[in-house]
Amino acid sequence: MAKAAKTTQKNIVDEIQAGVKAPDFSLKSDAGDTVKLSGLKGKKVVLYFYPKDDTPGCTKEACSFRDGFSEIMKRGAVVLGVSGDSVESHKKFKEKFHLNFPLLSDEEKKVLNAYGVWKQKSLYGRKFMGIERTTFVIDEAGKIKKVFPKVKVDGHYNEVLEEL
Repeated sequence: MAKAAKTTQKNIVDEIQAGVKAPDFSLKSDAGDTVKLSGLKGKKVVLYFYPKDDTPGCTKEACSFRDGFSEIMKRGAVVLGVSGDSVESHKKFKEKFHLNFPLLSDEEKKVLNAYGVWKQKSLYGRKFMGIERTTFVIDEAGKIKKVFPKVKVDGHYNEVLEEL
């Protein structure tokens, strides 16, 4: 059984690569509205998945996108952050760090699974399911232009900017 699940996960990741159509989604934002990827056609999208609100790495990543937001906008792109945290958690995180882009809540993990970022992780020998920090750059036609798997936060903003 575990082997079949692993194969399915691998197949999803293999499909989510540059050149393919990005899986559409509809998620609640920190503002309480619904954001649909298909509603952003004509714009580039920086879709980044992060493990948890208000943790050191996730805060550093969010703040780098916040600080570079005007440059991202100049390049015709929007930023969307996604995690499994609640809308309420996102609201607090966004207010605390004055984030200037939407944070989307995927508590049901449907989008996390669709993009292949909900994975088995290991920490101090303990295995658990969690989000692998990953960024997708999506072009104006809704196709994935670039995938950044297993993101290292330091320097990531600059990598993303180069792709825009």
